Amino acid sequence: MSSEMSAEPNLTPLLDVVFQLITFFMLVINFGDQNYDQRVRLPIAGSAQPLDANSQTINEDRLVLNVDRQGHLIMTGVVLTQQKAVEEIKHQAKLVKLNLESAGIKLNATKDLPTTIILRADRDTDFSSLYRLITACQANGFRKFALKAMNAG
Repeated sequence: MSSEMSAEPNLTPLLDVVFQLITFFMLVINFGDQNYDQRVRLPIAGSAQPLDANSQTINEDRLVLNVDRQGHLIMTGVVLTQQKAVEEIKHQAKLVKLNLESAGIKLNATKDLPTTIILRADRDTDFSSLYRLITACQANGFRKFALKAMNAG
């Protein structure tokens, strides 16, 4: 008598893990693009350069500000008036300070925040609107700025 056993692998747990990984990566990819509002048409600049990957760390804190052609701030898809925009910038500065305190990081003597403000302004935006937003950022401790533009080439 031959007692032959057949061993068939159970692939259900493996498939569960694969589907969970796929779901995780799909969620992570979508979060990265939420900051960039497609309604903002960036200006075209011949000297526009991509950010240098070596000069920026992965953990660097960034805050993306989208500004429409009327000069209104767009945060998470919601258009904010000038007053609400100033309040939102103040709120974001408080959040950065709380995060730094919880991590045990002390601010420098001038209370400058390490967060980089990425300003994505529509090409038809008044400079006075941008100036008010930049001034509000500076009043709340933000000192590092990056302006986004499209390359002409």
